[in-house]
Amino acid sequence: MTVAATLEGVTMRFRGHTALTDVSTSLQADTITGLLGRNGAGKTTLMQLLTGHRVPTAGQVTVLGAAPYENDGVLRRMCFIKEGQRYPDHFRVCDAVSAAAHLYPHWDQPLADQLLTDFDLPGKRPIKKLSRGMNSAVGIVLGLASRAPVTLFDEPYLGLDAVARQLFYDRLLADYAEHPRTILLSTHLIEEISDLLEHVLLIDRGRVLLDADVETLRSTALTVTGPAAQVATFGAGHAVLHEESMAGQTRAIVRTETATARREATALGLAVEQTSIQRLVVAMSLAAAQPAAPSTLDRATLQGAHR
Repeated sequence: MTVAATLEGVTMRFRGHTALTDVSTSLQADTITGLLGRNGAGKTTLMQLLTGHRVPTAGQVTVLGAAPYENDGVLRRMCFIKEGQRYPDHFRVCDAVSAAAHLYPHWDQPLADQLLTDFDLPGKRPIKKLSRGMNSAVGIVLGLASRAPVTLFDEPYLGLDAVARQLFYDRLLADYAEHPRTILLSTHLIEEISDLLEHVLLIDRGRVLLDADVETLRSTALTVTGPAAQVATFGAGHAVLHEESMAGQTRAIVRTETATARREATALGLAVEQTSIQRLVVAMSLAAAQPAAPSTLDRATLQGAHR
């Protein structure tokens, strides 16, 4: 597959704080990647590096074959919709759309007009007078209608109700199907967007904890339930991320690299179910926070099918 962007050994330090530590990853072209992690994990910093807003303290960032910092040729082919996107005080909705139409070479005005209607955005109203949700909707319009080869959304749904969020997901998926491009989507609403994602990048305290395609995750993450002894027997040969016990029964989330794991668990009399992306991300984040995590889960196991 073609690579749209890479980070190689990237570290980003601020005064007294390290936001990213030795991050190496790549974004595959024409793929929707979910950038996941807890608050303060380093997600926004990673996006700022990709879009040339910052220069890494160490390491190299490459987007569309070149470094993005102060590179107009790269930046014109990217669209970054930030959390709480700011606009000039005098800008109306129509002004933001007009400016974007001049900025992005692949701009699609009919799509922008349709999205403005879908989200019921008043074109003549000053953006600073919009509700938080409507402000987010403006960003969504610009991000989708830009048709930028590399598009980044940082928590794009803030203030949107469930209906508006679903509208965003539907329009994103429909337009992506017709016009594939590289999309990086940072969000906490993992369950809502899991069906959109093709790849997952999980950041935890500035480090890559998981970098794998969704299909691989779904085939290697299992939730097993049964007598504690049988669960322990099964878990001995795999990576147990999280477990909870009650009245002699144990429920565990397990990562496995073997194709026969489901049959092994069934043979032990365990109930087996697929683990959702959200439960997996939560379990891995909690496991990484435990002092024993490094000895229990090595980096290769955590990253699974890394690139």
